[in-house]
Amino acid sequence: MKDIVALLLGDSYRPGGTALTRRLAGHLTLGADSRVLDAASGRGTTALLLADAYGVFVHGVDPSPANTALAQGAAAAAGLADRAVFTMSDAERLPFEDALFDAVVCERGLCALPDMARATAEFARVLKPGGRLGITDVTATPGRLPPELSTLGARIACIADSRPLAEHSEVLTAAGLRTVHTEHRDQAMRHTIDQIEARLNLLRVTAPGRLAEVGVDLNAAPDVLSAARAAVADGALGYVLLIAEKPLLAGA
Repeated sequence: MKDIVALLLGDSYRPGGTALTRRLAGHLTLGADSRVLDAASGRGTTALLLADAYGVFVHGVDPSPANTALAQGAAAAAGLADRAVFTMSDAERLPFEDALFDAVVCERGLCALPDMARATAEFARVLKPGGRLGITDVTATPGRLPPELSTLGARIACIADSRPLAEHSEVLTAAGLRTVHTEHRDQAMRHTIDQIEARLNLLRVTAPGRLAEVGVDLNAAPDVLSAARAAVADGALGYVLLIAEKPLLAGA
């Protein structure tokens, strides 16, 4: 699965790119030297942007030792090792004390987590009262997705395992967080589908053997991409930016 993701989506699958990350950060009320947790930090793209552009201290966590090492190396190469630190850890079991962070971010990570409810509860635990959680993620209505989007080809873009926006909000509420802002960013999903198609067309010519090695069915790919576009147009598939806040007082 990881090989397919890297081949078709590159090292960092982030619909909306850095522009959406900056928009997300703008809703987090970050101040100089704020402490931020980047959950499912991958190779550190989001964490390094936040550390560099906003002057915050970021601690990234990711379950992959390779990603963790690459992210720490990137921080050192960028001169940000004093502001961006990376630890190998599951989001569902964060190695931090309660109320440590001013903000938590999770970009395109929730849909890939085995236990979204437990991870969200952990985010709430490590947030300071008044702190904010910023999420960007794929949303989907499973009963409305065409059968092509339940395949391996769909799971590479975190489509088959995604949930409706309402379910995201319910999980946040159960964790004691209050949703304060949502934005539908479906164009980011459309752009990602276009990127996958362009990458497939290139690899079809330059490395067809590599596609076969990682299990990409070139004959089925056009139908999967067409189904994904139709699902976005129908509102069954999309991308969302969501901000939630931890109340200043318990039960508030």
